[in-house]
Amino acid sequence: MSDGFKDKMRGAGDKVKGEAKEAFGKITDDKKKQAEGKADKAKGAAKDTKGDVKDTLNHSDEQNDRER
Repeated sequence: MSDGFKDKMRGAGDKVKGEAKEAFGKITDDKKKQAEGKADKAKGAAKDTKGDVKDTLNHSDEQNDRER
């Protein structure tokens, strides 16, 4: 399993956690919980992007190795 994939999975987990917190915050009218949920979703999106970058770099390295 690649490092990029691991980051994407962690990011997906943070996004789900964030969705749940934000929904709970809306139901209970808890602004702090809503903000925490939004922050968790942003954190998840950042991890997802990090995973994409790692995958792109790894793919580029593999392609360069084949060309040599």
